[in-house]
Amino acid sequence: MVLDKLVKNNTTDCLYPYIIRILKDKPKHAYILRKEIEDRFGFKPGSVTAYRVLYNLKKLGFVEKTEEDRKKMYKLTKKGEQELNSVVDFYKKQINMLK
Repeated sequence: MVLDKLVKNNTTDCLYPYIIRILKDKPKHAYILRKEIEDRFGFKPGSVTAYRVLYNLKKLGFVEKTEEDRKKMYKLTKKGEQELNSVVDFYKKQINMLK
């Protein structure tokens, strides 16, 4: 029961780190993100949720929208890379505190 709540809170309820991590590799089109999250991280986010999170990440300056071959692509900014590092550090600290 506790694990189920923890998993939900750290996956479908919070897509920010997953989207940032995917965009670290290379720019992506928004519609690819949902499938990529499912393939890479093993859970399926809601279709609208990924777009909403991407919009918020852009608003915060963590990602920027570009255009390639007339397709809107999203790529990670330097600020987004720094945020990903902060997220990784946070989870590492949490794990160490629980040992």
